[in-house]
Amino acid sequence: MSTQQLSGLVVREQSGFYWVETDEENIYTCRMRGKLKEVAQSSDIIAIGDKVDFTPNDADDGIDELRGIIDKVHERHAVLSRAVRTTGKRGAGQAQREHVLIANLDAALFVFSAAQPTPNWKLLDRLLVSAEANLLDEVVIVINKVDVMDEATLMPLLKPYQDMGYPILFTSAMENTGIDALREQLKGKISVLTGSSGVGKTSLLNSILPGLARATNSISDYSQEGMHTTRDSALIKLDDNSYLADTPGIRRMSVWDIEPEELDGYFLDIADYVPNCKFANCAHESEPGCAVKAAVEAGDISQRRYEHFLELRGELKDALAVY
Repeated sequence: MSTQQLSGLVVREQSGFYWVETDEENIYTCRMRGKLKEVAQSSDIIAIGDKVDFTPNDADDGIDELRGIIDKVHERHAVLSRAVRTTGKRGAGQAQREHVLIANLDAALFVFSAAQPTPNWKLLDRLLVSAEANLLDEVVIVINKVDVMDEATLMPLLKPYQDMGYPILFTSAMENTGIDALREQLKGKISVLTGSSGVGKTSLLNSILPGLARATNSISDYSQEGMHTTRDSALIKLDDNSYLADTPGIRRMSVWDIEPEELDGYFLDIADYVPNCKFANCAHESEPGCAVKAAVEAGDISQRRYEHFLELRGELKDALAVY
């Protein structure tokens, strides 16, 4: 086999193995070169969506598959990540490390159901903070199961997000509502579809492309075979120019690499009022002359969003104290 270096896209990862797709649509099963492992302790240096250079090598175990060693990871233009507790030898001595859900994404679609279960607003707010902190160009809120939606109850709860300018797609796999718009949203991009468990993502996937959920589930089943699996997500090719990352349902979202003092800049509705606070270092808790608190009391900032901001800010302060 030629030893000429090749380039490709990481479309799957499991337990230290990376499946890399080349422009010729060949898929190589690769490992990370040793020198890269040294810088992979505090973050995932390779994740789905990464573009890498690798050197093909011959399999010596009789298994007929394309193999390679990853030599270089290209610079990322965007990530969606979260903080996770460190385990084993990972973490470079810190209590938390960065878990990259996907690299180089063009669009993030955060999926929640209109009912059964009701939307997890705290999770949505944290996903939006992570998206803003990572400068994602395209963020879309997807509300699924609109066939069981109580419009009078749900729409006022969505108003803060509409006022901030986040696009909202309303979908129902049962009634084929919004599926064409969702499919159009994914064209020509690397996108991630993520959110709470039980929101009907499997039905959405099958509505977008028949058999898509089966494809993602087979990858999840395979990755569960690994004893030390850290991720069971993958990029699924929708067409020549479109990939969709289907990730496991998220129960808890801890944001990564955000200081407590800068958090208000990532809550877009709060950020508008920060310059009007009396003190430059206002924490928006009990300080006099706080424009943010005044806006909450006036109903211009959602009370729910404000409470989520205070809770997350407290968590970030506690995490900082540990370090």
